[in-house]
Amino acid sequence: MLHDRLLVEPETDKSERQSSGGLVIPATAAGPKRLAWAIVVAAGEHVRQVGVGDRVLFDPEDRAEVELGGTDYVLLRERDVHGVHTVDDGESAAGLYL
Repeated sequence: MLHDRLLVEPETDKSERQSSGGLVIPATAAGPKRLAWAIVVAAGEHVRQVGVGDRVLFDPEDRAEVELGGTDYVLLRERDVHGVHTVDDGESAAGLYL
């Protein structure tokens, strides 16, 4: 990876969702624009706040897709990341940075 680029593997959730009122929303229903989570697979040398293995929150509309070895990945700039969920190996379970 070069510069401030991140290679991420998007999390796909094809299952049905349930609203707060108890209504079942099928996976085929198109809803409002939502942000998506992904796992960082590789990071460029100038990436400062995100590491490999972190979960990042990004806008699925602003992305470049690439297929490597039969797996679909997304190429992002670090500035396109809206949030980072880092799992710490220490005593604390996790930290969420938005």
